[in-house]
This record gives sequence, structure tokens and C-alpha cells, in this order.
Amino acid sequence: MATTTDLAPGRKPAAARAARASSKAREAQLEDQVAQLQTDIKAIAATLARLSNDKVKEVKSVAKSEAHNLQRQAEHVVEDVQDQASALEKQLKDTIREKPLTAVASAVGIGFILALLSRH
Repeated sequence: MATTTDLAPGRKPAAARAARASSKAREAQLEDQVAQLQTDIKAIAATLARLSNDKVKEVKSVAKSEAHNLQRQAEHVVEDVQDQASALEKQLKDTIREKPLTAVASAVGIGFILALLSRH
């Protein structure tokens, strides 16, 4: 007995056409899902970029604040050292004024020791 494909070789059976239509519908759904995934991934990437920028700004702010605090602390330390140096200088000048001969003898002694050390 002859089948429909035997009778009309150029025509496809209805089941094959239905399968092809179903396959195309699934391909279209899959393409839509891929497009949606791409959109979602782009949105996630944008969100991550915003979060990263926010964190970078926060870290920069903290770093600037800490740098400013360290600068102030360093200025205080420099001021303290300058004050101590000034006090030592004043004390040394007062001692020299009170005992000039002792100061000269000390300077000569220190010079002599340095001369001995520099020869070796």
C-alpha cells in the first residue's frame, strides 16, 4: 500500500511539520531566555560596578581621614621635638654662661677625643 509520502514526495507529513514548528517554538523560547539572561547579567554587572565604586569611595575617604590624622600627629611630634631642642639649647646656653671655663674645657676635651678617634 502506498503512503502519503509515496504519493506526494514533495510534501511532508503533518507530524513532521508539527515537530518542526514545535522545534522552532522551543528555539524561539530558548533565544528569549538567553536574551533575558544577558540582560540580567548586564544588570548584575552594573550593580557590582556601583557597589565597587561606592566601596572605593568609602576606602578613599577613610584613607584621607587617616592620612590627615597622621599628619596632625606628626606635626605635634615635630612641635614637641622642637620644644625639647629649644629647651636643651637654652639649658646649654645657661650652663655656658654660668660656667664658661668648664664649657671651654669640655669642648677642648671632646675635640681631643674626636681627633684621636678620627686618626684610627
